[in-house]
Amino acid sequence: MDVGEFDYELPRELIAQEPLPERDASRLLVLPRERGEPEHRMVRELPALLRSGDVLVVNDARVIPARVRGRKEGTGGKVELLLVEPLGGADWLALSQSSKPLRAGATVEAHGARLQVVEARGEGELVVRLPAQGEALWRYLEEAGEMPLPPYIERPARPDDRERYQTIFARERGAVAAPTAGLHFTPRLLEDLRGKGLQIAQITLHVGPGTFLPVRARRVEDHRMHRERYHVPAATAEVVNAARGRVVAVGTTALRTLEAAHDGTSLRAGSGSTDLFIAPGYRFRAVQGLFTNFHLPRSTLLMLVSAFAGLPRVRAAYGEAIARRYRFFSYGDAMLIV
Repeated sequence: MDVGEFDYELPRELIAQEPLPERDASRLLVLPRERGEPEHRMVRELPALLRSGDVLVVNDARVIPARVRGRKEGTGGKVELLLVEPLGGADWLALSQSSKPLRAGATVEAHGARLQVVEARGEGELVVRLPAQGEALWRYLEEAGEMPLPPYIERPARPDDRERYQTIFARERGAVAAPTAGLHFTPRLLEDLRGKGLQIAQITLHVGPGTFLPVRARRVEDHRMHRERYHVPAATAEVVNAARGRVVAVGTTALRTLEAAHDGTSLRAGSGSTDLFIAPGYRFRAVQGLFTNFHLPRSTLLMLVSAFAGLPRVRAAYGEAIARRYRFFSYGDAMLIV
């Protein structure tokens, strides 16, 4: 299947640059999964759109200030590092941007500390030894790092992004991009959902390059995902396996985790990693509903949504969202597919 099938034209002004003041004030396009016309609602109407007995599964990954800017020791050249995965000890996998490629042995000075390049893997991918580990590392990143806003947000990260680019579920540190569907939820909305008889369950998938790197292959079948770490608590597996209603994933990361940890009969508790790539033709085993943001053209996330609802229906829904001036991507509006 040609990757170009997942392309579409988006007016630049529809890319949300700022979050709304109220998290649940976003618009919501409700798309029946198999047949029927879409409805245009609000996120805060979600309790009226779901059923008693449904289970909402959210990602509790916490975004870390993973973007570190510094200078190469010796030359003073500017370097930007995006930390994407811990490899053990003080070593992290990082994606780099610099005027000249960094080589093994190079040192980057950032915020009064020295970061050593242990290995250069090509195409900007490095293994970097950080100046601390454990709690000392988190303290260093809080001072030296920036929230890793996506490149389509064309402004520098601000202090208020540290709270707003974080879901209210955020607990487990390690993600380098927000599970953005969760950005729409508020304590009041959760209270209303529980009052309707829904259950909220949590998983963790540390969002990394597998989620946000562009698809460079020409054919969908040739794309390979990076592995991302996940954890399914025993309590979540119990709730999902005993669900009286539908299992509704809040975001593509929750959906991928549920599908990766499902053995065809039930959801398995435990930790692991997944490179599961969901595209049209995939047979879903664990999930019957999806709450998600609008995704970039030609992205693995749009391919996942198209696998869930069908490419023609998703194309038509995106076209209608553009015509009605919905806000797109991380700080934008949302879809509910059930």
